[in-house]
Amino acid sequence: MNLRNSNVEPLSGGWRVWLCGLSAFFIMTLLCFTARADIVTDWNEKAVATMAAQRVTGGAVPARTLAMLHSAIFNAVNSVTKGYRLYLVAALPDAPDASLEAAVHTAAKQVLIELYPKEKAALDAAFDAAMAKIPDGPPKLSGITAGEKAAFAVLAARKTDGFDSPNTYRPVTSPGVYVPTAPLVMSNVAGITAFALKSVSQFRPGPPPALTSRLWTRDYNETKELGAVNSSKRTAWQTETGRFWVLSGALAWNEAARGLLASKPLPLPQSARLFAHVNIALADAFLAIFDAKYHYNFWRPITAIRNGDRDGNPATERDAGWTPLITTPLHPEYPCAHCVCDGAAGAVLKSAFSNSKTRWRWRESGAVCTTAQAMKSAIPSGGKSANMYCKTTCKPFVDAPRTITLMFNSGGTACTLRKERAATRRTTKSPPVE
Repeated sequence: MNLRNSNVEPLSGGWRVWLCGLSAFFIMTLLCFTARADIVTDWNEKAVATMAAQRVTGGAVPARTLAMLHSAIFNAVNSVTKGYRLYLVAALPDAPDASLEAAVHTAAKQVLIELYPKEKAALDAAFDAAMAKIPDGPPKLSGITAGEKAAFAVLAARKTDGFDSPNTYRPVTSPGVYVPTAPLVMSNVAGITAFALKSVSQFRPGPPPALTSRLWTRDYNETKELGAVNSSKRTAWQTETGRFWVLSGALAWNEAARGLLASKPLPLPQSARLFAHVNIALADAFLAIFDAKYHYNFWRPITAIRNGDRDGNPATERDAGWTPLITTPLHPEYPCAHCVCDGAAGAVLKSAFSNSKTRWRWRESGAVCTTAQAMKSAIPSGGKSANMYCKTTCKPFVDAPRTITLMFNSGGTACTLRKERAATRRTTKSPPVE
């Protein structure tokens, strides 16, 4: 699989707006959409259930798991069909007469058992049930061999990727002064090998805005006013939007991909390739964003607002008891993690489903819209909520031409879309477009 020659183009201004709306719209609608697409999505769902059983539900771990799983599935399929370049490995034995289904089932089971050995019984049961549907014979045996080789190759390639490297983060303090001691999220990112990027710092953005700048002043006061847990100026819709954006990352976007694939089925090789692309993009997006976060080590809104009298900016007044609507995560502020992950996954899905006119239902509100109709009203939701509630001062990541990980500027988009804020309130009232 030639990840560096992807047909996904760099993000233009229109792409940034499209992806900002896509990130809000697809997650919002597809979290409620369930349907079976193919055996690739079956194992994707089984992987999610396996991680849930081990209480692995968010952050970079699910992204890495799913990237490894779907890389192995893709390689297993490709060793049979020979349609694309292999990923992570130089070569695998040809298996032209092997059963594709047996190869997929075997590769998926082997990766998940290696990563989650406590779930072996459940995974073996799922594997046995799936394999029982395949007639015995040489193709089935060849498929098992192809799947094992693909899984073992991916596992070997990622065994020393540094994901389990020690946490050496050094808190800034003075001798004798207490600092919080909770373990941070992904502070070891500098020692991790990316999946497709040349390095985790390949697309590191410029620094956050100066604390005396107009941009910082604007974002500080907007977050202080509208992002507080007890804000009297935030509307009910804005509160719902802020809480909704807690749902993001690998699990949300994989559900979106499953829903799209169920509505617009692809041949098995293309399905395997799509899920490999989506999850490699998400895995590298997490690595890229945490590289930037720990490089700049920029304070969170709760720290900034409670220390507004110490930033050298007379226009940022301190609020000693300010508390955000969303619980502050244990990692630095800048840049926005949601924005980068949503941009990466959204770019991949758009490359495969850009012409789809599928109808979706967001069951919580009963809204029924097509992608084209809902996109405009969803755009402010994507950009604004990321900037307002927990992700202040997102600045652009460098466009990544012809790479699998594409990133966009949520905060900047939010700024340009303030005039459209009221459009989001019409989302649940929009009639279906045939």
